[in-house]
Amino acid sequence: MEKIGIYGGTFNPPHTGHIQGAAYALEKLGLTRLLMVPDYLAPHKEIPAGSATPEQRLKMLHLACKDKPGLEVCDLEMRRQGRSYTYETVAQLREAYRNAELTLLMGTDMFLSFDSWRKPESILQNAALAVMYRGEKGEREAIEAQKAKLEAMGAKISVLENPVVAISSSDLRRLIAFGCAGEFLDEAVADFIRAHGLYGANANWKNLPMPELEKVVVPLMKEKRVAHIFGCRQTAVELARLYGADETDAARAGLLHDITKALDGPLQLTLCRAYGTILDDFSRKNPKTLHALTGSLVAERIFGENEAVVNAIRYHTTGRANMTLLEKIIYVADYVEPNRDFPGVEKLRKAAYENIDQALKLGLESTLALLKEQGREVSPESGEALRYLLEHGV
Repeated sequence: MEKIGIYGGTFNPPHTGHIQGAAYALEKLGLTRLLMVPDYLAPHKEIPAGSATPEQRLKMLHLACKDKPGLEVCDLEMRRQGRSYTYETVAQLREAYRNAELTLLMGTDMFLSFDSWRKPESILQNAALAVMYRGEKGEREAIEAQKAKLEAMGAKISVLENPVVAISSSDLRRLIAFGCAGEFLDEAVADFIRAHGLYGANANWKNLPMPELEKVVVPLMKEKRVAHIFGCRQTAVELARLYGADETDAARAGLLHDITKALDGPLQLTLCRAYGTILDDFSRKNPKTLHALTGSLVAERIFGENEAVVNAIRYHTTGRANMTLLEKIIYVADYVEPNRDFPGVEKLRKAAYENIDQALKLGLESTLALLKEQGREVSPESGEALRYLLEHGV
């Protein structure tokens, strides 16, 4: 009996994680072939603005699967158009392959929410399930609980640990915009993206006026961080006006200071490699702290910001000895912007509008105390920044 896998997704864009994961499942499940099924319109999420069209996503998937034995692109949902419901796709494939054993592949998040899908019982009547998990803490336990629940409904389920690199399509789109996604894309797909200017590839974002800069920056942020960057910009401009710094530079640094914050530690390192940045020991051991450095690189190379703005972003988390006025303002604004709410913030906020050096000192002391309490390593730059202030009578 032929064993056919079904791997659906938006593939926006298709990347090496998709293809390597598919090849791994093909082997481990003993599949004859694996159908890669791009959806026309996902039922569970909206396609981000500026994404590839359905036709472009289909073309990229063909390019990604070319010369990959056992992987076939199925355009069933593209031809059907409208919302792409899995139960309809599986039913149509069951009709087309009546004598085959069908297995539907999915990731952990989709598997854990499977019983909330439209007509899950119909899917289980027509196909087995295979879930590929990443090995995160508590993930396997959650999968086993859901597996038992679905097996009681008659489901046949395989669980595979996915050994390949995991990257979300949203993070990949960020890396494309930052010009450093090469290691996650098939060369032909990367060429297609560049040729069509997708996901910000080849875009000229240097020295954009503030309204246009906002339109570019906001989609690159996680939704929960948007209010913070606007709050930081507002506070930075207020402090610049109060202390006599350049308000335009303050606004741009405030908006851009967390531009790479959405990327996790390994992807921060990816960005550094792509930009040829040599890291010190602290940064290599603490990649989660790298967003200030990578943010400054993106601000300079992608957005064309001046040295003052770039350095204000670079040192907004650690500080450094002998900081410029703008650097102090962005450090403090990040700490006290209106959305911040933690013990002691009101004292820090009051100091920010009375004495910027005193506010900087309070911020550094608070950060170092917290890191010590948590048993975490302190950036050498933070220690140097605080010592400089103390030596100069702050």
